[in-house]
Formats: sequence, structure tokens, C-alpha cells
Amino acid sequence: MKNRSFTLLMLAFLCTASCSKTQNTNPATGDKTTTGTGGTSNTCNAKIADVENLSIFPSNNSWNKDVSTAPIDPYSNQIIAAISASHLKADFGSGLYNGVSIGIPFNVVCGSQAKVKVTFKANSYDGNYGSESDAGPYPIPSNAHIEAEGKGGDSHVIVVDRDNDMLYELYNASFANGKWGASSGAIFDLKTNTLRKAGWTSADAAGLPIFPGLVRYDEVLKGTIDHAIRFTLQSTNVKPGYIAPARHSVNSHGGIYSLPFGAKIRLRAGFNITGYPAHLQVILKAMKKYGLILADIGSNMYISGAPDSRWSNDELQKFSGVKASDFEVVKFN
Repeated sequence: MKNRSFTLLMLAFLCTASCSKTQNTNPATGDKTTTGTGGTSNTCNAKIADVENLSIFPSNNSWNKDVSTAPIDPYSNQIIAAISASHLKADFGSGLYNGVSIGIPFNVVCGSQAKVKVTFKANSYDGNYGSESDAGPYPIPSNAHIEAEGKGGDSHVIVVDRDNDMLYELYNASFANGKWGASSGAIFDLKTNTLRKAGWTSADAAGLPIFPGLVRYDEVLKGTIDHAIRFTLQSTNVKPGYIAPARHSVNSHGGIYSLPFGAKIRLRAGFNITGYPAHLQVILKAMKKYGLILADIGSNMYISGAPDSRWSNDELQKFSGVKASDFEVVKFN
């Protein structure tokens, strides 16, 4: 089972408180902007905000499905009871913790970005999942943003090709001696509903893409999130199995009243969001309409997002007023 530990350190902070050798930083957001392609003469001005112009999977994809009126699972009450004491937590924010940004960053490149080989291998942190990985090559610049770079943890690298609507993701990634290495990698065509092979992992434990489930500041700024949101539960609350669109399970310890990877929960329709800040209301509305999708082992009710200097950590902490008992399980049994 893949190790997932750095997330806990990130949230402890919250609860208490790109693409070439030349990059610029957006002073408003702190995001990196591509101005080259790592070793080639090609230039590119891809920006983080460019992804807001993409269609991230077809409208009928599971990530984009409206589940607000879907049937409730017959074991919903029992499943929620097991996590009812947990509160919602935003596993993203602004600023740095232990020298790294808070959340899962992503890089945006142009279609001209040079593609490179990724070597799949084990290290002291986790094993080699190359047999379940897409061979590539991957359009990853030499200085792509690595999650919690150099500080341990999942070390995800996420690259969105804005021109070809393609997504490339690595887990436990590193760049050394001019080469990229990782424990696993996955490639997703954002124009299709194609799933990974049954039983295959991805950069996420569930075999799901990570990027489509991240809360991004720019979409909140637009006033609409139109997709399910990635979340985690502790191993004791995760059934050792998966349902589509997930493709992989781990040796988790959940019993009959637990969720498999790929299952969704949604915020109850009657939950009153009017007392929350406007940005949080956008996220809460998405939880009612598209729900949360279980993607990994971690702390209970942690939701994933991309770091951005425009987030207010004080506002994000107000998610603690939302309890697991305010959710219901979308039917999967």
C-alpha cells in the first residue's frame, strides 16, 4: 500500500493557523508561468488559469455527474455513523508550511512541451508500480512543481497539456541527474471517458486521476465548481475494494459499513450554507450537487485542492463547522 503521511502535517498547520528553466511568478497568485520547455528553444506562455478553459472529461463522466437526486445507499446511516465525529478539513491553502506550499500543485504546459522518459523505480519511501503505469513519454519540464518537494510525502507531479487536453500524473516523483523517476505514472485523455485497466493504480491509490478532483481558486472565483471533489478517509473506514471510476484497491481495514474507493458522499440538500463565506459556499454547493469521491487513504474528511496565495486560511478553517454526519452516501450497494 502506498504511504500517505505528509498530508497530515499540512493540515496540522491549517488547523492552527511551470515548466522550464525560466519561470515567472504571478504576483497575484504565486503561481508559476511557463516561459520555456526545459532544454529546447521552444517558448510557451501557459498559465495555471488556462485550465479553466478546458473541458475536463466529457459532461457525462462520473467526475461531472450531478448526484444531487441520486438514490441514497441503503447502508448510508451506518457508514456515516462510523465517521460521524469527523469534521470537514481543507487540505490546501495559501502560504508555506515547512517550506512548501499547502495542497497539491499542478503544472500547465503547451502541446509543444518536450516529452521525456520516466523511470519507474522503488525507493525508501515506496515501491515500484511500473507494471501498472503508462510508459509515456511525459511532457514534464525539468523544474516542474513537485508536491512538497524535498520534504517527503507523496511527491505528486501533475502536468496538464492545455493544447491537447491531456493529463499526466506521477506519484513519488523526483528529478535527479537530468532525469525523472517515480513509483507510478498515469496518462489521461481529458476528452474521453476511458478508465485505467482494472486493477491498475495511478498517481493516486484508487487508480483515479487527481487533478479533476482538486478545488482550484480560479474556479471558485468564477462562482461554480462543476465536478466531484477528491477526499480521503482513514484505512478503518475504507473497504478493501473499488467501484468505477476507481480501478484499484489497497489493503485497507474497513468492514461492511465502509466505503470502497470510487464511492461518493454528498452534502445533505438541507444543510444551511448561508453563514459561510462566499468562497466556501461555492465549494459547499458543489458538495451537494457533485459530491465527494473517495480516492485515497488519509485523515477522515480531508478534501483536496491546489495551493494558491489567494486562499484565506482563516476562511478555510471554517469548514470545521461541517460534520461527516451532514453527508449521506450515494448508492453504490
